[in-house]
Amino acid sequence: MIVAIVDVGSNTARLLVAVRRGKQLSTLREDKAYLALGADIERNGRISRAKLSETETVTRRFAEIARKLGADAVDVIVTAPGRQTSEPDALVDTLAQATRAPVRVLSAEEEGLLAYEGALARTGSTLESIAVCDVGGGSTEIVVGAPPSAPTWIRSVDLGALRLTARTLESDPPRKRELQAATEEAQRCLEGIVPPRPNAGLAVGGSARALAKLVGPRLGERELRKALGLATARRAAKVAKAYGLDEERARVLPAGAIILTEVTLRLGVPLQLARGGLREGAALALLAQAAAA
Repeated sequence: MIVAIVDVGSNTARLLVAVRRGKQLSTLREDKAYLALGADIERNGRISRAKLSETETVTRRFAEIARKLGADAVDVIVTAPGRQTSEPDALVDTLAQATRAPVRVLSAEEEGLLAYEGALARTGSTLESIAVCDVGGGSTEIVVGAPPSAPTWIRSVDLGALRLTARTLESDPPRKRELQAATEEAQRCLEGIVPPRPNAGLAVGGSARALAKLVGPRLGERELRKALGLATARRAAKVAKAYGLDEERARVLPAGAIILTEVTLRLGVPLQLARGGLREGAALALLAQAAAA
């Protein structure tokens, strides 16, 4: 059975088309588009008509690609934009009309659980406890559990790389005082987050994947501070060209590094880039749902 996940986040919309082969989830196609819905929400509290129209065009194309590849089921999941906009119905209706598929606004807990399941499915773990951190554009989820049991600790904060950039990092590259303001804002939003100490940690999401291109897959405090220096040493366009990134991603990369640094300090362990995440978790859930039907 082939399944497709259309994932609409604060910074990007992404497509995953996958099939289960044995016990493994195999990717047939991935795609992405930068929509920056979270920037609209941060400025105005809602998504503009122009952005809704752009979202409709992108997600219609994703659904068409999925069906041409033979997807038996297409699911649309919406993360922080669906929770943070003052008009969630407008976004959900737009997506449903564009994709002709079920649309689900994930709670923060659901988002964290799917990211955790997707990360472990493609990474595997024999450790007693493991943390998964997902820094998105508009929110950050931290999940701690002991595989193969369900996670026992989940927290989410309404701060992601795009949202932190919009609040504090106006310059390109960011100035020193802006970076200090971003760090203080991340600390403020994460205040009171005290996770149980895991044996290891995994990082998922676009910020983690991009930062790994700068410093490698180990994202500990030292590596993340190095990545922050590299990401702020020159303009976003030059950082993007140097490391094979999209300029939109390079623009929010300093904020992603700052948030992930604060998370590693609270977890007390370095993070390792995971091979799977939210979309893989959603695809596995869709396959399990179909098998049980």
